[in-house]
Amino acid sequence: MNPGEGEEPDDGALAARALAGHEDAYRLLMARHRVPVHRFVRAQVADADAALDIVQESFIAAFAHLGRYDRDRPFRHWLMRIALNKCRDHRRRQIVRGFFARARPLDEGLHVAGAEPGADAEIGGRQELRRARQAIDALPEKLRSVLLLRTVEGMSQAEVAALLGVSGKSVETRLYRARLKLSEMLGPTPTP
Repeated sequence: MNPGEGEEPDDGALAARALAGHEDAYRLLMARHRVPVHRFVRAQVADADAALDIVQESFIAAFAHLGRYDRDRPFRHWLMRIALNKCRDHRRRQIVRGFFARARPLDEGLHVAGAEPGADAEIGGRQELRRARQAIDALPEKLRSVLLLRTVEGMSQAEVAALLGVSGKSVETRLYRARLKLSEMLGPTPTP
């Protein structure tokens, strides 16, 4: 494509221009990929604010390491891989923070309230959505990533395989297992 003919340059050409220091190329790459990356990260991370931070971290990391981008491969896949790694990092940090947040002196354990939901617990569709979100979050990373890339991002089996560096058959198997696990976890709707 020739940008002078009114057509937009492809991602590879933009990456080359960005490496040469053209800020407009950075802006255009970000504008092209911001929405799908945010949608993917938002599906991975329950917290909307954290998702925005992760998207920003992903673009910063991508632009900092733009020289590593292989122009023969789709830029979107490379960027999604970075975002996926940032989501994994976020999850690990959340686990550690959660552990320390729950750590209390033993003598305080006598005064802990019951685990029953409060009177303000959500009902109906919101409760089901929360159950589904928790079930997806509980899936092992390999299954969750394939499920979200295929269903939320609408990527083909071959695209997911290329992005994750696995075979197409692995993607198919992981997707099947993810759906099976979800149906087992969600099962029938609990009665109040």
